[in-house]
Amino acid sequence: MPTGIALRDAREHLFAAAARVLLRDGANALTSRAVTTEAGVAKGLLHRHFADFDDFLTQFVLDHVGRIEAQADALRESAGTGAVVATLTRGLTDLFDSITLSIVGLVISRDAVRTRLREVTGGGLPVLRQATGMIHSYLAAERDLGRLTAGADIDTLAPTLVGAAHLLFAGREDAPPAVGEVERVVTTVMADALA
Repeated sequence: MPTGIALRDAREHLFAAAARVLLRDGANALTSRAVTTEAGVAKGLLHRHFADFDDFLTQFVLDHVGRIEAQADALRESAGTGAVVATLTRGLTDLFDSITLSIVGLVISRDAVRTRLREVTGGGLPVLRQATGMIHSYLAAERDLGRLTAGADIDTLAPTLVGAAHLLFAGREDAPPAVGEVERVVTTVMADALA
């Protein structure tokens, strides 16, 4: 591999390569050699920026968690506009894109990475925990605006919505579920909570 290539942001370049390998070949194919080959850089570049490959994967997942947190901010800011079911349907559909689903698979399959992530992000399954937080914060905002019932149990609704949506999207290699499928689940889960 070539050395001496100036990269404006080596981390982002390596993360983009990891995402391509992950999407194309799956979590088991994600090795330091596969990432650096995909990135077109020397293997040493990865080790110059990360303590080891598990550190790289941990930072790769945390980078994606940061994107989920940005999605959470946008979703929360949309509270009070549009129909709650439609907003949740769109939010869950945007959340469970192919890279998020692949990263969840990566986190599940790599014990060392999952352990490191839990040290940084807290308990639960990293990525899905942040997704649940995203939905929870939106539901709390809608409840504060009176668009959900005062007694809406958002502590139960948020993980239920995330779990149901994850099951709808996971393992669908042909195409993601239709918007109507997601909307039907959201409508059912939210039926008693809408004001």
